Amino acid sequence: MTNYTLYRGDALTRLSELPAASVDCVICDPPYNSGGRTTQERVGRSARDKYTTAGAKKVLPDFPGENKDQRSYGFWLSQLLAEAYRITADGGTACIFTDWRQLPTTTDAMQAGGWLWRGIVPWYKPAARPQKGRFTQNSEFVVWGSKGAMDGDRNPVYLRGLLEGSQPSGAKRQHITQKPVAMMRELVKICPPGGTILDFTAGSGSTGVAALMEGRSFVGIELTDHYADIAEQRLERAWQDTVRAPESADFTV
Repeated sequence: MTNYTLYRGDALTRLSELPAASVDCVICDPPYNSGGRTTQERVGRSARDKYTTAGAKKVLPDFPGENKDQRSYGFWLSQLLAEAYRITADGGTACIFTDWRQLPTTTDAMQAGGWLWRGIVPWYKPAARPQKGRFTQNSEFVVWGSKGAMDGDRNPVYLRGLLEGSQPSGAKRQHITQKPVAMMRELVKICPPGGTILDFTAGSGSTGVAALMEGRSFVGIELTDHYADIAEQRLERAWQDTVRAPESADFTV
């Protein structure tokens, strides 16, 4: 039977407390720390400034960790992925979200953490905002790799090399960088059925919700209490739904 655990606090500290080889897959969406061309842009803009539209009616709480320069970001992510590597069983996988600016740094961090880098999965966002005179930024990316060799017989799935889905909007949007659950349900299938998925930047819990809906267990870590509270509520609803009627679980959480 699937289950979930959500820890609160600093990701690197909490990861050091988890036992080796205790999860099968790592899926996370770390703060990108992207887009700062100058020191002022880097240190003077919050996550909310970067990722939400000015004048938006719904004000979403901010989260920390968005003001590193690129070198510091790479060092920070490398440490996290090295700890996640220790915690993952042999043959397990890692999927890390990033954008075009931080794509090279993220691939470097994955390999510095010990992972075998296996490729990039584009995430196509149909509802991205058009930009006059420019190409629309419709895509972000998932950098993925494995802890050594993979056994295809352990998880005999054929997954598409392209994700698609738009960020939740209106009342359904509970986090500044929230990912769509329907899309995440496809991504978590890289983890074998019955396996455990780790997300060390859990946010509002979308990875965990998708994991539970797809018959996987979940371990999350979230620093911000406001978002940890939301994640706890969503995870509990998803877990109750899968216990009662797993075949009818929907995307309402």
